[in-house]
Amino acid sequence: MRIAVLGGGNGSLAAAADFALAGHDVVLWRRNAEDVARHLSLNNIIALRDGKGRREAVLAEVTDRMGDALAGAELIFCPVPATAHEALAPVLAPHLRPGQVVYMPPGTLGSLIFAGAAQAAGTADGVAFAESGTLPWLVRKHGFAEIVVSARGTRLPTGVFPRSGMDRALSVIGQAFPGAIEPCGDVLSAALMNAGPVIHPPVITMNAGPLEHFDAWDIHNEGTQPSIRRVTDALDAERIAVREALGYRAPHFPLADHYSDEGEEWMYGRESHHELKESGDWREKIVLTEHRYMMEDVRLGLSLLVSIADLAGVAVPIAAGLLAIGSAVCGEDFARNGRPLSSVGLGGYSREDIAAFLERGFSA
Repeated sequence: MRIAVLGGGNGSLAAAADFALAGHDVVLWRRNAEDVARHLSLNNIIALRDGKGRREAVLAEVTDRMGDALAGAELIFCPVPATAHEALAPVLAPHLRPGQVVYMPPGTLGSLIFAGAAQAAGTADGVAFAESGTLPWLVRKHGFAEIVVSARGTRLPTGVFPRSGMDRALSVIGQAFPGAIEPCGDVLSAALMNAGPVIHPPVITMNAGPLEHFDAWDIHNEGTQPSIRRVTDALDAERIAVREALGYRAPHFPLADHYSDEGEEWMYGRESHHELKESGDWREKIVLTEHRYMMEDVRLGLSLLVSIADLAGVAVPIAAGLLAIGSAVCGEDFARNGRPLSSVGLGGYSREDIAAFLERGFSA
């Protein structure tokens, strides 16, 4: 299958390498011509290290021309930060063609931003937009074209817009992630599976002191203490309550399963949290006013959760409180300037209107 991978971050390089090693025809789109030239100088090779050792993945092409990247691609894989969605969507939209699937893991309802841009460009018809609950890899870059993968997703709850096109979309995505995709309905359901706005807001706000004091701090190791875990569990309970109020059924993928040695396996394998801690790759300098855990997971993710909770009539004091703390830290009103439902075209919609739109798309 021909797959276009967008971006040059951790997830993009992990995707390009894994897909190429699995035998897919992979084109990597990079925004800057300088990055494209550097990939070419390395013979379009990405070095991947994981528990199996070191391997080299050879990409079919690296380009800064979006039209070339998307031409003939069945799957368009877009793991860029949610903060980049508004800028990237209109760049991608004119080049979409019927039958293609745009997949964002995770999306924070960015699927609707890309779908809206495609509708404006006249290319939405016949295109499916999907998102899931997490990035399919625990991965960090160790160089321009070298990555270390600590774990891979084994259960990826995925929703599709419009939901009526789910079967075809999931069959395409499933070729890239065989055996790992779990349908979870529409993209609002998938957005409420997003683990980032549950994991990251407590660990960065409650570790703000050491994060600003020390040169590097591992939020997943010494930063995940019992008191912080209790807040995380309370925040996750709010997310699940919102899902249930909107009629979404289990499994809800409670985050506690990620930390547990028993029970249901979470989105990654059983040993993933231990492997993440042991890797040391998450010992880093986090600038609270700039890092994606704040600007993506608090600003966008929690503002979306609070907005959806308001629609569902569910009180979410932990989410609202962390959102307010993040706003104070950054001197910005995240509830207004983040990603409430109004920012993805669902402002003023009733629950029934949203359900119909998510099911049938722009023809609803």
